[in-house]
Amino acid sequence: MPFYVVHALDRQGSDDVRAANRPAHRLRLREHDHPVSVRVGGPLLDDRGQMCGTLLIVEAGTEQEVAEFLAADPYVVAGLYEDVSIRGFNWGLGRPGESDG
Repeated sequence: MPFYVVHALDRQGSDDVRAANRPAHRLRLREHDHPVSVRVGGPLLDDRGQMCGTLLIVEAGTEQEVAEFLAADPYVVAGLYEDVSIRGFNWGLGRPGESDG
């Protein structure tokens, strides 16, 4: 299956929204009731080291499946992000299950 990168930036002044929804967001990323498998994920940090967005590398059949998965994410439902992009990703180095030797 293809890989996709999700890059999402928080709205300004939304730290409280992020904090309130973080436990549910983290749980959602670990659920397996959807056709998307999260391979890598974590918060983006600003120059002060504060969370300001999200980066995910996911495996899914289509970009539409990724979009539908994101639409149900607690951060998206709560309106945390001001910008979200989904891009195809050609995993060259460090791909799970492959040796780089």
